[in-house]
Amino acid sequence: MHLLEAVASHEEGAPAKQLAREAGLALPTAYHLLRTLAHEGYLRKEKGLFVLGAAAERLSSSGAQQNRRGMITDALQHWRDAIGVPVYFSVYREGEIEVVAVADTPGNPAVTEWADFRETGHAHAIGQCLLAQLDDESRRDHLDRYPAYSITPYTVRDDRALLRRLNGQGRMQPVVEHQEYALGTVCAAFPITIGSTAATMAVSLPCHQAGRLLPAARQLQNEVGKLAGTLAFSISI
Repeated sequence: MHLLEAVASHEEGAPAKQLAREAGLALPTAYHLLRTLAHEGYLRKEKGLFVLGAAAERLSSSGAQQNRRGMITDALQHWRDAIGVPVYFSVYREGEIEVVAVADTPGNPAVTEWADFRETGHAHAIGQCLLAQLDDESRRDHLDRYPAYSITPYTVRDDRALLRRLNGQGRMQPVVEHQEYALGTVCAAFPITIGSTAATMAVSLPCHQAGRLLPAARQLQNEVGKLAGTLAFSISI
């Protein structure tokens, strides 16, 4: 790691002797480690100088991704504590529904993913909100791969009924579902405008607290604009 740090400090690369000195290593040890790092793709040797390789760049990218994920998780945890409900952030990426982050507590647990969220977008508020933001072709493509079917007695019955519901959805209005994905649970999701990416924030509550659902969703919707930049960063995770 010290050798990698030494290489990273020289944009144009550096020779083995200089890197050994900066890393505080004996030259034979440095040579051995540099050869190993180059073999594994963490370094490249160009004209006698060592520079970072593709594998090291992937490590850097992963670190940046973790940092961005931490930012969105912190934001969700803030809203969870302020509103007192589980909070979800999801995107539609490369034809799939992806739940990027969830913040909940033991006292207010998130909905258990008992059926794959990606395959049951027709049944939960997150999926319905994301599908409502797609164009007709993308929406049809999704339903060709994941057709609507009943997973509880309250779930929309088929694609036709789902499309009627989506077409009647107001542009920035919350999508609300009652026990369509999980019995005993109600959920609300609202769209977020982040470039061309379909994204949504959502909240959930047990049925006996259904009266709190829309006020909680509205409160969250009002707060989200303050951290739109954080949400935009998380799209690239």
